[in-house]
Amino acid sequence: MSSTATETAAAGSIEASKIYGDGETEIRALDEVTVSFEQSRFTAIMGPSGSGKSTLMHCLAGLDRLSSGRVFIGDTYLDDLSESQLTELRRDKIGFVFQAFNLIPTLSALENITLPMDLAGRKPDKQWMDTVIDTVGLRPRLDHRPSELSGGQQQRVAVARALASQPQIVFADEPTGNLDSKSGTDLLDFMRHAVADLGQTIVMVTHDPSAAAHSDRVIFLADGKIRDEMIEPTADRVLDLMKQLGD
Repeated sequence: MSSTATETAAAGSIEASKIYGDGETEIRALDEVTVSFEQSRFTAIMGPSGSGKSTLMHCLAGLDRLSSGRVFIGDTYLDDLSESQLTELRRDKIGFVFQAFNLIPTLSALENITLPMDLAGRKPDKQWMDTVIDTVGLRPRLDHRPSELSGGQQQRVAVARALASQPQIVFADEPTGNLDSKSGTDLLDFMRHAVADLGQTIVMVTHDPSAAAHSDRVIFLADGKIRDEMIEPTADRVLDLMKQLGD
């Protein structure tokens, strides 16, 4: 794929393979996956345990290297970058929400939220910051450190940090996993709003058909390969297809 072919995509992979071990112990976590993620769209990645969905997201986000193939963010191929360039790209263009919150224990919730922008020497958009903070319900807890927050509150800080800088793309791994039903729905509605009204691009790994139903498109993986995709998903349709894939 030429660089011009990636101009309408926020991210993607070309014949991406990730192999662990060799010989009889070889495991193909990704098996020549080619996929692209459109700008200003909300895409969910689903599949049975061990399907490769988290591996794909980690490689797309530059957190892991492929065994073969290529991944890109915008018009930048990640395998062309040095480690320092890759670190800079992740800091400036990518937002992360992972199950491990990765919060800095010595910083307050607010300082954790603004950390990527502080490192990049950028000032946050106050109106957007206020919207993010109020949507995830953190206003009363901004001066608290992670050890003073519940698991669900720490997850909200991680989500707010990912969205606050309005990055080129947000990668989210089970972002509602530690939230109660109402908080999870509120968060997904906000992510939907960020995509539909503000042009944010989000790629989310999830096991939850109801969470996937908030997306524009669902990609289904099994055994390291893309098996199907669904546009304008509903929870029932997603669940039916997941059953077919053996989840």
